[in-house]
Amino acid sequence: MQNTENTENTVVERELELRLVLSPERSVPVPARLTYRADDPFAVHIAFHIGSDHPVNWTFARELLVEGVFRPCGHGDVRIWPTKVDGRSVVLMALSSPDGDALLEAPSAQVSAWLERTLRAVPPGTEADRLGLDDGLARLLTPSPKLSTSLEQGGTPIGDDLWLRDPWPSDESQDGEL
Repeated sequence: MQNTENTENTVVERELELRLVLSPERSVPVPARLTYRADDPFAVHIAFHIGSDHPVNWTFARELLVEGVFRPCGHGDVRIWPTKVDGRSVVLMALSSPDGDALLEAPSAQVSAWLERTLRAVPPGTEADRLGLDDGLARLLTPSPKLSTSLEQGGTPIGDDLWLRDPWPSDESQDGEL
C-alpha cells in the first residue's frame, strides 16, 4: 500500500487478490494492483498480473468504480455491481475487449477503503482543478499582444493569430452594398 501525499504527484496504490470467475462453481486468483494518480484525476487503473511478461492494464472512470460499490452501473466495456458471494460482500467487474471478456470479483471492503483514500486525495468535484483546464483555456483564448497591436495599427493578423478571425465571410459586403 502506498500513498504519496504530494498534492500534484499523489499516487494511491493497493495490491490485492481478485478472483477471475470462470463459472458459477470455479474461480482462480488474480493478483492485481489498483492505482490512482492525482495527475489523472478522473481515472482508476488496474493492472492484472496473469503470469505473462506484461500485466493486463485497464483504465476507466473513478466515478464508475465509486458508484459500482453501491449499485449496478456501467455499460459496454466496463460494468460494475455489488453482490454477496458465500456471505462475503464483493464487487463484480465485467470487462469486455476485442481480446475477450472477464468477470472479476473484488473484496468490497478493500476496494472501498482504497477508493476512500483516492477521494481524500482528490475530492469529487475537484478533479478538473487538478488538470488546470480553466488556466489552459484562458491562456489559449487570450488574444496575443501581437494581434492587439497589429489590429490597433490597422494591420492584419499574422501566423498563429489568424484563428481569432472569423473564418466564414459575411454574406453582406463591408460597405453595405449587396
